[in-house]
Amino acid sequence: MSGRQILWLFFGFSGRVSRAAYFLAGLLLVVLQMFFLYRFALAPQESPASETWALGFWVILLVSMWSYVALGVKRLHDFGKPGIFALSLFIPVVSIIAFILFCIYPGDEGANQYGTRTNAER
Repeated sequence: MSGRQILWLFFGFSGRVSRAAYFLAGLLLVVLQMFFLYRFALAPQESPASETWALGFWVILLVSMWSYVALGVKRLHDFGKPGIFALSLFIPVVSIIAFILFCIYPGDEGANQYGTRTNAER
């Protein structure tokens, strides 16, 4: 996978993404968030290291939020649905259910209005 494809996967809003790619990308984002949170928890309070890990966590969290929406939009596109429904990923209980459904529910076979195939830009 090239750097351009990785940027598209995490930050692009066009095209479609498969269940496996959606799950693995989401899992990677959670692991990154938890790593920074873990390192912050280990650092002594009020230390420069604590401040650095806290800042890193907030940066990763903000980038992850954008990426979750981009992944959700592309996953919805794979079903032939508009990406606006990705906003449901910000509703606490609904987001967990939506993530599970996005990982289980198969996308459209063949081309749809959002792309000719999964895991590709439009």
